[in-house]
Amino acid sequence: MATGRLSDDERRILAEMERALRRDRRLDRRLSTLHWRPGLSRMTSYTPHPLTVALLLAVSIGLMVTGVTTAQPPAIWAFAALWPLTLYALFRLAYRGAQT
Repeated sequence: MATGRLSDDERRILAEMERALRRDRRLDRRLSTLHWRPGLSRMTSYTPHPLTVALLLAVSIGLMVTGVTTAQPPAIWAFAALWPLTLYALFRLAYRGAQT
């Protein structure tokens, strides 16, 4: 494919196609919902449900006890992966409770 500039006819056709696509509201709505906007504000606005935090804490403690008693690497790695999430949810819940 040539890397040169578009001809006038090609630019005109492309502009018409872009105008037609901008007028399609359904397509615009579908495309706007596909955008995933990662960001710090989204993560810091997370407020966990107390039941979720209790479940995370129970599973984490269960994995910790299992890892200590059996010394099985999968249990230890699962605890290592779940514990930071549990702490984050616990601190967010405590912070939310302190503000109210």
